[in-house]
Amino acid sequence: MTEMDVRDSIRQSGSPVARLREIARLCESSEPLDPFLAQWLGEVLNAFFERKTTSLEEIMGLRYGPGGVPWRRAEAIRERDAVLRSLSNEFFADRSLCARSREIAALAARYGASAWLIDRNRDAMPEHYAGKPRAFLWRAFKSGAMMPLGERQIRNIVGE
Repeated sequence: MTEMDVRDSIRQSGSPVARLREIARLCESSEPLDPFLAQWLGEVLNAFFERKTTSLEEIMGLRYGPGGVPWRRAEAIRERDAVLRSLSNEFFADRSLCARSREIAALAARYGASAWLIDRNRDAMPEHYAGKPRAFLWRAFKSGAMMPLGERQIRNIVGE
């Protein structure tokens, strides 16, 4: 994806989180802000300074989503679910949905009760997990969303 594609995607999605992440990335790399992002950020900050709201999160559109789920938790759940679907497709695609869900639930429960107790304090995934189901489990647990999950919940996620 080119830089122009990323900018267009951010404009079209309208996602405040995507916009803020791109602004942060540009600022950290000392790159100039895209005019669209600069204008959006300026409008948001001016609205906040003019006391149109008491919360930066509210004025930036970072309200609780459907069902009252905070945006950070919703983002973590989306990330976890994507990782679990990838795990299912990568290692268990030849099995039935029930068998995949049962296997992933068992792997996650074992990982959560053993290696995760040490891994949760790591900033980076252990290199020896690369290419193995544990790499996916590490990412799912590290997402910040609830893990491990039951077989039925995993079935709902990987069956999407």
